[in-house]
Amino acid sequence: MARGNKKSSLGVLIVFALIIGGVFYVYSSSMFERNVPVISLDTNGYWNLKKPLKIKIDDDSGLKSYKITLKTHNDTTVLESEQFLTPQNSVSINVKPPKSAYAMRDKNIKIIVEASDASKWNFLNGNRAKREYKLVIDKRRPELNVVSHSYKIKKGGAALVIFKAKDDNLKEIYIQTNFGKKFIAQPFYKDGYYISLIAWPVTQDSFRASILVTDYANNISKAYIPLYLKDKKYRVSNIKLSDRFLKGKIAELAEEFAETGGVEDSIEQFKIINEDVRAKNEKLIHEITSKVSTEMISDFKINEMYPLKNAQIVASFGDHRLYSYNDTAISESYHLGLDMASNAMASIKPQNGGDVVYANYNGIYGNMPIISHGLGLYTLYGHCSSVNVNAGEYLSAKNVVAKTGKSGYAMGDHLHFGVLIQGVEVRPQEWMDKQWMKLNISNVIKEAKKIIGGSK
Repeated sequence: MARGNKKSSLGVLIVFALIIGGVFYVYSSSMFERNVPVISLDTNGYWNLKKPLKIKIDDDSGLKSYKITLKTHNDTTVLESEQFLTPQNSVSINVKPPKSAYAMRDKNIKIIVEASDASKWNFLNGNRAKREYKLVIDKRRPELNVVSHSYKIKKGGAALVIFKAKDDNLKEIYIQTNFGKKFIAQPFYKDGYYISLIAWPVTQDSFRASILVTDYANNISKAYIPLYLKDKKYRVSNIKLSDRFLKGKIAELAEEFAETGGVEDSIEQFKIINEDVRAKNEKLIHEITSKVSTEMISDFKINEMYPLKNAQIVASFGDHRLYSYNDTAISESYHLGLDMASNAMASIKPQNGGDVVYANYNGIYGNMPIISHGLGLYTLYGHCSSVNVNAGEYLSAKNVVAKTGKSGYAMGDHLHFGVLIQGVEVRPQEWMDKQWMKLNISNVIKEAKKIIGGSK
C-alpha cells in the first residue's frame, strides 16, 4: 500500500508540474502574448476629405486583420480592410475618403479602427483592439482677400498690407516671402481683418510676398500681394585694412570678446569680430525685433524719424563693405543702419514714443537701446556713450533715450540708427520721408478703413 501511495503521489506531482509548466509556457511564450494591437491616427480632430488619413497599427505578435469604418449620422462605410496570410508587426494605412465624400453633409463623423493579432491568447482567438475617433469635416478654404496695400516696395524698403481672413476653424495667418521670411499680421479695426508691415531685405535680389491662411483641416487660401518692385543700387565700398587699425581698434575689441580669446593674428581677429561676433549680435537684434502684438489696433500713426538734431549722414544704409589687406580679400559685411553725427555725446531724441525692449551692451553695436513702436516696427540706437532708459519702460516721444558715443565697433562719436520690421533691417530714409509715409502708411490705412467701414 505504501508503494501504491508513493506512485500515486508521484503521478500527481508530475501532472501538477506539467500543468505549472504549461501555464508558464503559455504566459511566457510569444505565441500567447497578451498585448492588444496599438492603433494611432495622425489627426488634430479635423479632416478636409482631400488628404488621406494616416493610420498606424503595431503589434508584438503580428497583425492578423484590420478594418476601418466611417460612420455618419445615417450611414456606415468600410473604408479599408485586410487579412494577412503572414502576420505583420507594423502596418501604415493611408485612408482615402469615399467617392461620395463631397456629397457628405455631416460635419461630424466617426472613424472606427478595429484590429486583431495572431496571438494564440484568448482561446486561440488573439487580442483585439478597437478605437473610435471623432472628426470634424471641413471642406471649405478660408475666406481671404486683400483690402488695401502700398503701391510699391523698394529694395531695402518697406510696404504695408491690410487684408480680410475668416474661417470657423482658423489656425494660422502669415505672409510668406520668396526668401523664407514669414511676416505675422496683427488684427486690425474689425474682426476678420489684419494688417502687416513687410520688408525687402537689402541682401535679397528679388522680392515676392503672399498671404497664407490655413485652418485646422489643412485647407489653405493664398493671395499674392501685387506690389510694384523697384530695384535700388547700394554702394559697394572697398576698404583696405591698415596695420594701425588692426593693432589699434581691432586689438582693443579682441580683448573684449570671448570669440577672439587666444587669437593673436590681427587679420584673424578682424575676421572673427566682423563675421562671428557680428552674426551673434545681429541674431540677438533679430530675435528682439521679431515680435508682433496679437492685440487689435484701429490705426497706426508714426512721425518722421529724426533722432539726432542737426546731424550729418556719415555712412549710408545698405553699404556693402569689402575688406582687404595687402590686396587680399579678407571679409565683407553690410551696413544695416544710418550713421549720423553731430556733437560729441549729443542727445538722441526719438520723434516717436514706444516701449523700450532692450537697453544694454551688444558687442560691436556697443551700448544699444531698442524701442518698439508697434506693428512690428522697431528703432535701434547703437554706439551710445550712455543710455537713459531701462528695458520695460515706456519712452515718450522727443525724450532723451541715450547719448551718442563710440562704444563697440565705432571709430568716432556717432549714432548708428537702425529701423527694423519684424527682424528685418530697412532703409531709415523712408521713415524720415513725410511723403513716403503718407503714401505707404497713412493713405493705405485710410483707404482700408473706408472699405471695411462700408462692408457688411
